Amino acid sequence: MSNRPALIRIAVVDDHPMIAEGIQAILESYDDVEVIATLANGTDIIEQVETLAPDVILLDLNMPGIGGLSTTEIILERRPETRILILSMHDSPEYISSALSHGAVGYVLKDVPTDEIKRAIDAVMSGQRYLCTGARGSLEPYQDPAREQLTNREQTILLQLAQGRSNREVAAALDISVRTVETHRKNLKRKLGISSTAGLTRYALEHGVLQGGTRVSL
Repeated sequence: MSNRPALIRIAVVDDHPMIAEGIQAILESYDDVEVIATLANGTDIIEQVETLAPDVILLDLNMPGIGGLSTTEIILERRPETRILILSMHDSPEYISSALSHGAVGYVLKDVPTDEIKRAIDAVMSGQRYLCTGARGSLEPYQDPAREQLTNREQTILLQLAQGRSNREVAAALDISVRTVETHRKNLKRKLGISSTAGLTRYALEHGVLQGGTRVSL
């Protein structure tokens, strides 16, 4: 029986075949990574994410059809344990901040050295956020990159939980699975540094979430 650790399952989504194939070639040089799919658009990965069950998706931000931001949100609704790592040519703080607020856990510019893509994958697999040097430098004047934001869906979940609803009640109200709610609850506790549901309720009260519509930003 082999004790070899499980391979990191990667899906690459980019509408430029040369870029997708280049990233695949880079990743396949590592013995702890398996590229399970290279896809050309958001629709394809949305339709296949539950079947493919990737650990990490390397996702282009600008694609025809469903863009990277909407694709990120839909994927995290269907499979919230997936880590989304944005690959983009855009280094403006607006792009980076928007990607993070939609649920991406990393942002890497396409012109980074090839080994940085692997460092980014390792970082997000260990539960960290990863911003490449160029993205980090661009974002610093705009917002503190160490601060994690709650996604729109996490804010909705926080409001529901703070109102005393159970995981099952939240799932029914939002038409999502109980497992998805549980994952969001775990992420909320991690991001907010809170260990209990009572703590989430207290946070919601203190930050005006229960007074309706206040956007939470860490």
